[in-house]
Amino acid sequence: MLLKVLTGNISFTSLPPLDLASCTKKEILDYFENSYALNESVFTALKDDSVFYKCPDRLRLPLIFYYAHTAVVYVNKLVLAGLLKERINFEFEKMFETGVDEMSWDDTENYRMGGSYQWPSVDDVVEYRRQVRETIRNIIHTTPLQLPITMENNWWALFMGMEHERIHLETSSVLIRQLPVDMVIKPDGWNYAPMNSDDIPKENKMVAVSNTDVKFGKPKDFPSYGWDNEYGEVSCFVPSFEASEFLVTNGEFLEFIKADGYSKREYWTEEGWKWKSYRDANHPMFWICNNGCKSGCGAALSSYSHCRFPETYIANDIINSNDQKYDFKYRAMFDILEMPLSWPVDVNYHEAKAYCQWKGDGYRLLSEAEHNAIRGNQEPCQSGPKLCDPIFSGKISFNNNLVYGSSAPVNLFPNNDLGFYDVFGNVWQWTEDQFNGLCLDTHYLYDDFSSPCYDGKHNIILGGSWISTGDEASRFARFAFRRHFLQHAGFRLARTIQDKDDKIELPTRVVDTEVYVLGCGVEENKLSLDQDKIKPIVVPSTNVHYHFESPHALWGILEQEFGFRKSFPVVVADLCKELVQNNAIDTNSALWIGAGCGRGPVLLSGTFEKLLACDVVARFLDTAMSIQNGKDVKIETESGKSVVATLEKDSKPERVVFKQFTWIPNEVGIDLYDLTIITFLERTQQPKAWLLRLSEITRKKGLVVVASRSGQWNQESLEPTLGEKGLTCIESKDVHYEDTDGDKTASFTIWKHV
Repeated sequence: MLLKVLTGNISFTSLPPLDLASCTKKEILDYFENSYALNESVFTALKDDSVFYKCPDRLRLPLIFYYAHTAVVYVNKLVLAGLLKERINFEFEKMFETGVDEMSWDDTENYRMGGSYQWPSVDDVVEYRRQVRETIRNIIHTTPLQLPITMENNWWALFMGMEHERIHLETSSVLIRQLPVDMVIKPDGWNYAPMNSDDIPKENKMVAVSNTDVKFGKPKDFPSYGWDNEYGEVSCFVPSFEASEFLVTNGEFLEFIKADGYSKREYWTEEGWKWKSYRDANHPMFWICNNGCKSGCGAALSSYSHCRFPETYIANDIINSNDQKYDFKYRAMFDILEMPLSWPVDVNYHEAKAYCQWKGDGYRLLSEAEHNAIRGNQEPCQSGPKLCDPIFSGKISFNNNLVYGSSAPVNLFPNNDLGFYDVFGNVWQWTEDQFNGLCLDTHYLYDDFSSPCYDGKHNIILGGSWISTGDEASRFARFAFRRHFLQHAGFRLARTIQDKDDKIELPTRVVDTEVYVLGCGVEENKLSLDQDKIKPIVVPSTNVHYHFESPHALWGILEQEFGFRKSFPVVVADLCKELVQNNAIDTNSALWIGAGCGRGPVLLSGTFEKLLACDVVARFLDTAMSIQNGKDVKIETESGKSVVATLEKDSKPERVVFKQFTWIPNEVGIDLYDLTIITFLERTQQPKAWLLRLSEITRKKGLVVVASRSGQWNQESLEPTLGEKGLTCIESKDVHYEDTDGDKTASFTIWKHV
């Protein structure tokens, strides 16, 4: 075991989450130590340092990234919240800040995966994690604790770090499970579940649920940490349906394999068949045949296949009452096992949907509302966390919270009052719903978490898995992945109870907002439901940024930028040129946040040697880069006015780099900027998330310009945020500009980084 990766004790036992209305500092410290230890402990299974630099999944990063990443997120969020004044290692806090959420299964490997990128040594990263651990221990000891801990409390950032660590315990376990088995060693204290229960289920019958009304969503005042997508409330009517008593098992899925389910196009969605064909998938990823199937690993492991039967290596330390051998083995976390037929199958959304289609007769996946309906009687949220949410009680009656280090027989744990087994735990359950927020309101620390995934390309998973702990194992947990992603995830069958000629409105929420992908355009979001019989609930994305990705929004901003002699970006650029002259600031580099279609940054390109121009809206940036490359863009406005967006004369567009950011990542701070300009606060979801980083990316004695079209962001409103971060307002004024509604007034505040 690679014990040197531990900065504390090894542990595979999880504490329950904390009640934020009554927790003590000792309880917070214990929960932090437990979170930190759990994540580090799973890495002790790697045989040696070299395995940290392997890529178990070509769509992800090497394991060294995930080992460091959680510590970096603690630091980054604590800095934003003001609990940490000085960074620990800014190079690491740039390098390990952000992972990947690739757009499709055939993305090329991230450049950091290919071997040319020089990752730090394991020893250096262990030392970094040790420094972060001691820093957080000190913060807990020395920071005054005010209860209850709410979103408005800076302690919220610490709990975000702890729950994020627990998410990555699961992420890392999925990746380690994909490694060649000879690169891992099962740690002491890791126990697999029994192969079978005393009473192996002979069938998986459908259990009827009468039509009902359900409500789901986490109250904002509930005394536990939650992620942004959990908050809000949805009330909906659920028509009568039936769902399978058990999760679909390996044994049941084996019948789909025997029926050549992976080779029959008619069972697969269009997207699913493209994935299956590209990956040449013939069975679930964690099944092992003897045919040398593609592994999906990356970089040095790209030619590896786990589909080779070992001559002697079959783990024998689990209870196996079935001596029959099958054509498939099973990859558990660290071992190859005989196929556990009564354990739930691990598949992605595409495989689950293909199985449903093979079963025929209207079978599908559950909706999110139906999953809430099969949970049976639950205590109301007002009864407090220990009564209403089992994970808080410490009395676990599901296969979650690391009761076992694997899935378990689907009937090993008791069923609920409606007769359903494993509503929580064992494996996550794919649903038909596309991921979306339950409300528009969010929090500045969350800006880089859920909202980028409200794009119609991610489907919700519910219920948690055997390794879900903390908030992940809560009744409120709702996560999502792209449909081809691999997780400890499975499914149960569902079917609407209806007359043959009825068209039922199913409480399945699908996102209809078109999302423009930089360099690719808009990809069609085809639904996989039988729309002749089922009508889903169509909703707009709750990510407000995506609503600017429409052609109509593009035409509007093109008119605003290029349709007037003194348009808003022209006025901002002129003001910035005056600031350079009057304040004698350096002109090496500038950053323009809210670049739109690029007129402002290009106008300023003759003043600065380098200019980074960023925005959240991909369609705007795509157009900006076309104009930058000399292509004129012509539009007809609603009033019949003809506007041509063209490259400014005497500009130096080669000095401008356009990039899409959903928040200000640390990579923006690699080079500190002489001048930082922010012009789009009115169209951001969380303005504070952008404002908090301005001082950290602007050099000492450099200037920050905040330009507000609405006048809302004036000196008085900005002082509490920018003043606390070391920026001093040196000037505030109103400036007139031209817009579609005539003459307008914008407020400008100029801040110096002292």
